[in-house]
Amino acid sequence: MLQRKVQPLPQHIYPAHDWRLIETKFVPGLLPQVETLFSTSNGFLGIRGCHEEGHPVHQSGVMINGFHETWPIVYGEEAFGFARTGQTAVNVPDGKILRLYVDDEPFDLASSTVASYRRVLDMRRGFLDRDIVWEKGSGKQIRIRSRRLVSFVHRHNAAIQFEVTLLNCDAPVVISSELIYTPDKHDRETDPRGSRKFQDRVLLPQGHYATELRAVQSYLTRTSRMTLACGIDHVVESESPWSSRTVDEEDRGRVIFAAEGRMGQPFKVTKFMTYHVSDSRPAAGLRERTERALDRAVHEGFDALLETQHDFLGQFWSDSDVKVDGDIALQQVLRFNLFHICQASARADSAGVPAKGLTGHGYEGQYFWDTEIYVLPFLTYTSPRVARNLLRFRYRMLEKARQRAREVNQKGALFPWRTINGEEASAYYAAGTAQYHINADIIYALKKYVDVTGDTDFLYKEGAEMLVETARLWFDLGFFSTYHDGHFVINGVTGPDEYNTVVNNNTYTNLMARENLWYAARTLQKIRDHEPRRFAALRHDLGLEDHELNDWERAADQMFIPRDEAARIHLQDEEFLKLEPWDWENTPAHQYPLLLHYHPLVIYRHRVIKQADVVLAMLLLGDEFSLEQKRRNFDFYDPLTTGDSSLSVCIQSILAFELGYSEKAREYSRYALLMDLADIGVNVHHGCHIASMGGTWMATVYGAAGMRDYNGQISFDPHLHTEFKSMQFKVKVRGRQLAVAISVEEKAVTYHLLRGAGLTIQHQGEEVALERDVPVKKPVKQEANGELQQPVPSTPAPAKIAEHAE
Repeated sequence: MLQRKVQPLPQHIYPAHDWRLIETKFVPGLLPQVETLFSTSNGFLGIRGCHEEGHPVHQSGVMINGFHETWPIVYGEEAFGFARTGQTAVNVPDGKILRLYVDDEPFDLASSTVASYRRVLDMRRGFLDRDIVWEKGSGKQIRIRSRRLVSFVHRHNAAIQFEVTLLNCDAPVVISSELIYTPDKHDRETDPRGSRKFQDRVLLPQGHYATELRAVQSYLTRTSRMTLACGIDHVVESESPWSSRTVDEEDRGRVIFAAEGRMGQPFKVTKFMTYHVSDSRPAAGLRERTERALDRAVHEGFDALLETQHDFLGQFWSDSDVKVDGDIALQQVLRFNLFHICQASARADSAGVPAKGLTGHGYEGQYFWDTEIYVLPFLTYTSPRVARNLLRFRYRMLEKARQRAREVNQKGALFPWRTINGEEASAYYAAGTAQYHINADIIYALKKYVDVTGDTDFLYKEGAEMLVETARLWFDLGFFSTYHDGHFVINGVTGPDEYNTVVNNNTYTNLMARENLWYAARTLQKIRDHEPRRFAALRHDLGLEDHELNDWERAADQMFIPRDEAARIHLQDEEFLKLEPWDWENTPAHQYPLLLHYHPLVIYRHRVIKQADVVLAMLLLGDEFSLEQKRRNFDFYDPLTTGDSSLSVCIQSILAFELGYSEKAREYSRYALLMDLADIGVNVHHGCHIASMGGTWMATVYGAAGMRDYNGQISFDPHLHTEFKSMQFKVKVRGRQLAVAISVEEKAVTYHLLRGAGLTIQHQGEEVALERDVPVKKPVKQEANGELQQPVPSTPAPAKIAEHAE
C-alpha cells in the first residue's frame, strides 16, 4: 500500500556517476534537500552542504555528535514515571563561512549572474568540490573554486580550500573568513520528525579572541552545561599583494583578506577549522586543545589532510563497497548511501549514531533503535571496530538504563527509546517508553556482533552486564499466565509498528525478548562453567543469583506467541484482528503519512501498520519460521503496511526476495535506495535517513544475495531477478574476509576467501568449504514468474516458533 512517488533528482542537473553526486546548476527550489545530500561529516563533526558564502540558505548547520541542550518536558497532565527532560542537538559556531567581494560587490548565488556552476560530492576521496564562474554586470568574470572536507583521521578537524581567479580583468578581491554563532532557528513546525526551537540562546560565551590569522571562541550550554571551544586559522597562497586584519566580536570572529587581484593569478585561502566539546572540562582547557589542533593542522597542511582522507576511504571502500554492473544510477545510489553511513559512524567513537547522522536536525539529533537493527549489520560485517564502539556506547548508558527501569517500576535496566545523554527523552510514552523491545534490539545486535566477530572478550565483560540487566527487565515485565495455560506473556508494550500501541503480546517483542532471555541464560551459564572468576565478579557486582538463569530460560521456553489458527498467521498482537480495517480506497495519497493527518486514536482503532513488525521478526529470527509461515504472514501484513516509516521498505524487500516475489522485491528495494535522493518521505531537509541507508545494504546483501547468518552459520541464496548484471561485495566473518560475486548472465556466484583460514558456508542449502585464495563457483537455481519453484532448502521446518504458539 505504498503511497509514495519515486521522483529522482532531475538527471540533466544531477547526472548519474558511479563515484560522485554531481550538481550542474543551482536550483533554489531544491536548496533544503541538497543541503542535506551534500553534507560532509565524520561521525563526530558534521557540516551541512550549505554554500560557503552563508547565503542563500535554508538551514545552516554545523553539528557535533552528542553536543546538546536539555529542556523540561511540560505535560498538560503529569503522571508517574513520565520522561522529564528533553534533549536536542544544537548548532555550534559556523566556521565554513567565506564571503567574497570583488570591486566591493558581494558574490551571492541567489542574485549574482553565474556563467557556469558545478558542485561535486566525491564519495571516493571524501570531499565536496565547487567550481563557479561569476559574471558581473561589468563583464568581469571571476572563477571561484572550493574544496571542503571533514577529516576522518583527525576527528576534530575540517578544512576548506577557497580559490579566486580573475579571468579577464584586474580587480580588488576581499574574502571575509568567519567563525560565527547564530542561535538555532530551526522549528518543529507541525512535523514531529523535526526539531524544537529554543526561545533563549543556548550557547553562553566563555571567552573569545582573534590574533593574526586565527580566531577562537568558547561557550557553555545554558542548561546541559556542556562546554565547547572552536577555532579557525588560515594559510594564504598568492602571487598578488595581499593583507589581512582580524576582527574580534562576541559570536563573530573574522579574518579579512584583501588582495590586489591580477588577471590569471589565483588567490587561494586555505581555512582550517577545529571543534572540541566536553561535558565536564572547563572551556579554558578546550581552548588550549583548539590551539594545539590548529597549530598541527597549519603545520601539516591541506594536502596532508587530503592524503589521510584518501587512505581512510581507500580502506573503507575496499572493505565495504557493493559493486554493481549494468546500472550506473543504481551504483551511484548504493555508494551514496554507504558513504553517508560512513560519515555518520566512522568517528562517532564514544557516541551513538543519530537518526539523521550529522546532516540535519531531524529527531532532535537523538539515537534510537535504528542503530542496532539497521546500521550495525553493515558495520558488523564490514567495520567491526566501529560496531564495537557503538555497542560500548550502549554499555556506558547502562547505569542510566537501570535508573530508567526503576522510574517505570521495573527491575533490571530499560534503555531509553530516544536519547542523547542516556536519559529517556520521549515525551509520548505510548510510542516511546512502551517500546521495550529496544532492550532486545540492543542484545540482538550484541549477539550478531559476537557471532560474526567471535569477540567473546567483549561479551564476557561489557556484554554480560547488559545481558543480566535486560533479562531481569523482561522477567519482571512479563508473567506466567494461567489464562494462557502457563505461558509467559508480556502485556502493555508497543512493537516496531507505532500505529498499534500499548498492546498485549506483540509477536516481535515476545520473540526478541525470548532471544534476549535465552542468550542471557546460556551466556551466563558458559561464564559460570568456563570463567568462574568473571562469574564470581558478576555475582558480587550485580547480586546475580543462580536461580535467575533458570528463571530466564524457563520464561523463554514458555514464551507466548499469538497465532490465528483459522488464518494460519502469527498475530501482530492479540487484538490485531479485532480492529476495524482501514479505508484504503478513500484515503487520498496526500494524507500519507497518516500520523500527520489523523489523530492517534483514530489510527489505533484500525487495522493499519506504519512499519514492518511481524515481517521484521521474520527477517531477524528467520530460522524460527518455516517458509510457508513466512509466506502467509507476508501476504497478510504487506498490504496493510503504509510505508509511512522509512524503515519498512528495505525489510519488505528482503522478505519479498526470499519468497520469490521478485517484482515486489525490486519495487521495495528501489524505494529504500532512493529514500533520500528522491526525497520519498518529503522530509530530507531534516537530514538523511541513516537507518534506511543501512537498510539498503541489507536489501542488497540479505535480499538480492540472500545472505543469512543464524548463530554464526553463513548461508547464501542469490536471486537472479535483479536490476544489475553482476554484483560484488565483501563481508568479514570471525577474522576472515569473504568476497562474493554474483553474475546474472552466468547464473552463478563465486565465493572467494581473501583472508583468514578456511571457512564453511552454505550455498542454497549445499555446504561449501572454502580455502584461502581458492575461488569456488556455484550455479544459482532459477526462479520463474516471480514465484519460487521449490522451498529454499536452508530454511528449517517445522520452525521453532511453533513449539510454544497458541
